[in-house]
Amino acid sequence: MLGRNRMFFTYFHMFIGEYHHSIDEKGRLAVPTKFRKDLAKGAVVTRGLDSSLFLLPLEEWDKLSEKLASLPLGQANSRAFSRLMLAGAMDIGLDKQGRFVVPEYLRLYAGLGKKVVIVGIHTRMEIWDESKWEAYNKQTEKEAVNIAEELGKLGI
Repeated sequence: MLGRNRMFFTYFHMFIGEYHHSIDEKGRLAVPTKFRKDLAKGAVVTRGLDSSLFLLPLEEWDKLSEKLASLPLGQANSRAFSRLMLAGAMDIGLDKQGRFVVPEYLRLYAGLGKKVVIVGIHTRMEIWDESKWEAYNKQTEKEAVNIAEELGKLGI
């Protein structure tokens, strides 16, 4: 028998870590095994930021698209950001090997070569060209102290 104070939670696997993969000649990319279950109900891949792609489970995509829909239509930056995210979006499904086809226009946008890195960022994954990720990561590591100080001002 469950106690009165027992709480129920919907399980969601937090995306964390860095995974090196290859895109095959057909444009297919395998999702890390530990993340596949979270994409079983569907997922969306779209243009990301910093020359990356975002890969989100359908539930997280729904949350993001609702926020985008609520942005003020009268502001140019709101319209531009909504277009970036929504016009580039593509529903994806995984095949039996846990792969999906990365559309060519998204591979071009992110400058993806054969070697890519899939990075877990809490509720989404980012897909980076391996050399771009290494350069970005190296630069961020150099600036880590300054970044931490700025975030400290925000209480983080």
